[in-house]
Amino acid sequence: MERTVCGLDGCRSGWVVVTLVLQEGMAAPVVQVVPDLVEVIRGIESGWVAAAAIDIPIGLPPRDPRQADLEARRRLGPRTSSVFPAPVRSVLAAETYAEACAISRKVCGKAVSRQLFNILPKIREVDALQSPRLQNQLFEMHPEVSFAELGGAPMRFHKSTPEGRHERLQALHTVFPWAGELSRDRMPGAQPDDVLDAMVGAWTARRFALGAHLQLGGDYDERGLRMEVVV
Repeated sequence: MERTVCGLDGCRSGWVVVTLVLQEGMAAPVVQVVPDLVEVIRGIESGWVAAAAIDIPIGLPPRDPRQADLEARRRLGPRTSSVFPAPVRSVLAAETYAEACAISRKVCGKAVSRQLFNILPKIREVDALQSPRLQNQLFEMHPEVSFAELGGAPMRFHKSTPEGRHERLQALHTVFPWAGELSRDRMPGAQPDDVLDAMVGAWTARRFALGAHLQLGGDYDERGLRMEVVV
């Protein structure tokens, strides 16, 4: 059985999943959009998926900012704003943006961004599935931090611009010759930058599986989950 690694990024229709075999030099990956994480979890439990890197906060603080987020922001320099702080755990109970901001202000003195509130359902989805054991294979990554590591410096342009997509593809081409071809395929319910983020997630997952990764942060939340970003 060929073991695989996955990179996952949230999109309108669920999750973009880029799956490739663990050993380099093998066939191009499978890129798909799935509505939930059921098949990825099954793959991990069956031993087929060795590692899966997902662009979503895992391990949520009770009050103070996560060390992982602070370290990630320091690594990104001019692109530091692309890392927004993970919400405090109590915000998961919010049903509206106003409620989420009120809870966050009460606990840590700051409101949450609209961008973070928009992905709150996906944070809940992952948090409901996650466990300290599962986190050994399904772990948090941040695309911009991984792109900075892959490219040797933070990306200069926003990922949604033509210039941003070009420089990210250039970085991916150094490890994945097929990146440009796959990025041109339209995925229903996903944007082109979602696919690029999932690709660099697959690169990060391979690094993790081979023991070549970096870990930012690493302290534990109240559920025993590591508050870390893998690079």
